Amino acid sequence: MAGGIIKRSVAIAGHRTSITLEEPFWDVLRSLATRDGVSVQSLIGRIDAERGDQNLSSAIRVFVLNSLRSDLNRLDAPGLPAEE
Repeated sequence: MAGGIIKRSVAIAGHRTSITLEEPFWDVLRSLATRDGVSVQSLIGRIDAERGDQNLSSAIRVFVLNSLRSDLNRLDAPGLPAEE
């Protein structure tokens, strides 16, 4: 599988922190931020605020997975036309 691990530094709630994620997670996170009309940093801030005691990198991975699952469920929902 392609996509190495990438470490990035972001500012969250006024402090800088480093986040290490595999490249595909960064790619999807960027796409989700663009779709929602926010910056990646802003999206990470929202994930951070909602993560509780979970490690931030793990919380981001779970957020990405849940977002993709939600998108798939909408596509598979009965009565909705499939996109072509």
